[in-house]
Amino acid sequence: MDKDDIQTEALKAIAPHRRCGVDSSMGSGKTMMGIRHMDKEYNDSCRFLIVGSKKSVFKAWKEDIEKFGMKHLIPHLKFTTYRSLHKQDFDYDVVYLDECHNLKFSHDPWLSNYQGKILGLTGTPPVRATSERGIMVNKYCPIVFVYKTDTAIDDGILNDYEIFVHLLHLNTARTLPMKKGDSVWYTSEQSSYDFWTDKIENGPPARAQMARIMRMKAMQGFPSKEKLGAMLFNGTNKKCLIFANTKEQAERLCKYSYHSTNPRSEDNLTFFKEGNIIKLSAVQQLSESVNIPNLEEGIILHAYGNERTASQKIGRFLRLNPKQKSTVRILCYLDTIDVEWVKSALEGFDQSKITYL
Repeated sequence: MDKDDIQTEALKAIAPHRRCGVDSSMGSGKTMMGIRHMDKEYNDSCRFLIVGSKKSVFKAWKEDIEKFGMKHLIPHLKFTTYRSLHKQDFDYDVVYLDECHNLKFSHDPWLSNYQGKILGLTGTPPVRATSERGIMVNKYCPIVFVYKTDTAIDDGILNDYEIFVHLLHLNTARTLPMKKGDSVWYTSEQSSYDFWTDKIENGPPARAQMARIMRMKAMQGFPSKEKLGAMLFNGTNKKCLIFANTKEQAERLCKYSYHSTNPRSEDNLTFFKEGNIIKLSAVQQLSESVNIPNLEEGIILHAYGNERTASQKIGRFLRLNPKQKSTVRILCYLDTIDVEWVKSALEGFDQSKITYL
């Protein structure tokens, strides 16, 4: 199937439902599914609300509407973020939930009072139906159409991929400086990990969640991953994007970085997209609407065990010529919770394309 066929099949699946959602791979044209649905619902007095996680998403909708000759829809549109959904009135014919996996219980009061149609769009629906996001998606936009990433690869819409998980041991040398007041001492990555794991397993249950967060933050700052990541990053001559954990780390890893406090971020991204530079570091994932041509290789320092975050990051490397193959490298600490996080993050990918090194 080509993109037009996929969108047509999705619209057929959507048609009988007042409230539903689609789970469709990156590259399949989810925004166009929404726009084509909107065009079918159009009349002179209609009103449509598009809900997105970031304002940059709205630009992609407007660009596609203009690109495909549907400017008549623009005067009938209103955009809002998920955070501001509660501020909107209810006088809309259809609400479009872009990346509907962002729904939370906090959105329930507004959605429960809204009486019109709802269409949810996502490429990474919640895995657990009993989770907060899973409950909300099933309640307000249950998935009625599915088109997965590996099917898109088979159809020649996305390029093939290979994923290498680089396993490394925690460092046992006491080289990590710790400070409390005027006191300074040194610990190791292994000792720090063991300290927080003990707090999780043997400390007061009420403090376990905070201890998990502190353990994750500690692991993000361990220098051994950064050292290996830098070696892999500097060792490739392909166009490569590395996802760092912090702004400071992104600055250390690459001369050209993309993050919220770098005033040169947009220039660096433009240079990278146009091929004037072939290396870029970024913090978290880039906006879903950003497409980087000829991006052959990627390095992810931390998977977080979040299937959406990992999928969106890996999705950056699936926009090559369909005959090409991209390489994605994920760093993972052996004998730690990191192994579970990485396996969870990669559940939705073809396991035959994943190699543990």
